[in-house]
Amino acid sequence: MREFHHVGVITDDPQPDEIYVPETKVYVTNPNEHPYKIEYLRFEADTPVTGPVRNQPHIAFKVPDIEQEIAGLEVLLGPFQAMENLKVVFVLIDGAVYEFMEFSAGSEFGEFEQ
Repeated sequence: MREFHHVGVITDDPQPDEIYVPETKVYVTNPNEHPYKIEYLRFEADTPVTGPVRNQPHIAFKVPDIEQEIAGLEVLLGPFQAMENLKVVFVLIDGAVYEFMEFSAGSEFGEFEQ
C-alpha cells in the first residue's frame, strides 16, 4: 500500500540541515522536519541526474516493495540506495515525476507518521 511521504522541490539555495546523497550528487532536506512535508533538492553542477528528475518537482510515496511498484512503468532513475536504509526509484507517470521509497529499519528520514 502506498503512503504519501513528501513533495520534492528543486532549489539552487542551500538549506539548513541538508543531507548529502553521493549517488546522485544532491543535497536534500528531511521532509519530516517541514510542516508541509517538503523536501528541497539542491543538485551539484556535475550531478548525473538529468531530465525530469533534475528539472521537475516530484511527489513521493512510501511503498513496501519498489520492484512491484515499478512493474510496467517508465523508470527515470534507479532503483538505488539513497541512504543506508532507504532505497528509492523515480518514475514518470502521465508526465509527472513520482518517487517510490522503500524503507528499512533505522532510516535517516524515519517512517512517515500520520
